[in-house]
Amino acid sequence: MLICCGVSGSGKTTLARALAEVYAFDFVEADDFHSTENRAHMAAGQPLDEHMRAPWIESICTHLSDVRAAGRGVVMSNSCLRRAHRDRYRTIGFQTRFLYLHGEHAVIQARMDNRSGHFMPSTLLSSQFLDLENPSGEADVISLNVQQKLPEILACARNLLDDDISSWLSARSSTCY
Repeated sequence: MLICCGVSGSGKTTLARALAEVYAFDFVEADDFHSTENRAHMAAGQPLDEHMRAPWIESICTHLSDVRAAGRGVVMSNSCLRRAHRDRYRTIGFQTRFLYLHGEHAVIQARMDNRSGHFMPSTLLSSQFLDLENPSGEADVISLNVQQKLPEILACARNLLDDDISSWLSARSSTCY
């Protein structure tokens, strides 16, 4: 499982979709699992608290467990702001790599200000940076700077992931069920 993570506006979804296509894995957008109440809360400019995030994370984990049981690979776009969230995804049973998309607040703010149709207002970006527990030092995390263009970020990610993905696919195909 690959998880593209970072604050809102960092390019998680764009990279996750591209990687899912490259590796022929399922794509999962974590935002799709938010309740109507959570979406409305964020759309009103209010950040979620851990109590509000808990059922969202559990519903994602249930879905990911089903994907794993079906023997499919997955690429997910998810903020994973807190270490506890990343640790929860690590317990599902996939071999996992997190691709942490990071950048300067001003760069990501400009991206958010120029996008449309997303329930997350740019006014919540500061709260996301405050909630972020930087994953850079975690063993299964690859850090990618968002100041590059998507083709460069994708090429860098593939360069760092291709051996892992080949190994995962070999292990999966050599297992008898």
